[in-house]
Amino acid sequence: MSEHDWTEVVGAIGIFALLVSVITVTIVQVAKTRRARVVGAREEEYRRLAQTAVQAQESAARMLAALDDRLGGMESRLVSLERVLKDVD
Repeated sequence: MSEHDWTEVVGAIGIFALLVSVITVTIVQVAKTRRARVVGAREEEYRRLAQTAVQAQESAARMLAALDDRLGGMESRLVSLERVLKDVD
């Protein structure tokens, strides 16, 4: 083999290595981008789930407050009814 042939072989190997490196980096970057999109979508779903949970908790708190008011009214009426019944006896 002549010196010129070795130069072509080394050049071909260098170009091949460059192409393999570029393809590998491209594949890795595409995979990272897809993974980031999936993680972002998952976080958005968790955010929506958390908002729904907060709204449900607020609704439950309002209902409990309303029930507490109704129970307080019923308790006061029961006390007055017991007084009337004691007076009748």
